[in-house]
Amino acid sequence: HRQFVMQRKHSVSINGHGTSFTVEDAFYSELVRIAAEHQTPLARLVAKIDAARLPRTNLSSAIRLFVLDAVRAGKH
Repeated sequence: HRQFVMQRKHSVSINGHGTSFTVEDAFYSELVRIAAEHQTPLARLVAKIDAARLPRTNLSSAIRLFVLDAVRAGKH
């Protein structure tokens, strides 16, 4: 298992507004893979996640939960 998990800040534009989220590299890689698999721009996928998240859930957590759900379901 990995001893060191790196978090990185990523910036995207959602509906014309810049925003950022911070996730571990493994979550970001999987998010990029899911977007590519759906032939969807990353910013559009992040906007979809942002629109669906609960009001008290921050975007970074919502992205992690989305990726986890997708991996667990075995579908993207």
